Amino acid sequence: MNHNYFVYILTNKNRTVIYTGVTNDLQTRLKQHVEGSNKFAFTTKYNCYYLIFFERYQYIEHAIDREKEIKGWTRARKNALIETENPDWKFMNDEILSE
Repeated sequence: MNHNYFVYILTNKNRTVIYTGVTNDLQTRLKQHVEGSNKFAFTTKYNCYYLIFFERYQYIEHAIDREKEIKGWTRARKNALIETENPDWKFMNDEILSE
């Protein structure tokens, strides 16, 4: 059986704050962030609901390990990772939410 797990990075409108998360359903999770379903969440507080990066994994353990790895990085290193796949930091919400 093939599973999909995602490590993703969100930002705010001005691209000044970033958030790294993990999920098994990127589309649903992104909708939850956009809707601000948890009013006490970091992403709601800082309006981080613009998807700028994601990676797909078959195993949840790998995705969680990667999320932890990225969360331990400096901001500069996170920026460099984002720019490998999305050099202009284009918001990918429409692409993911329209699937």
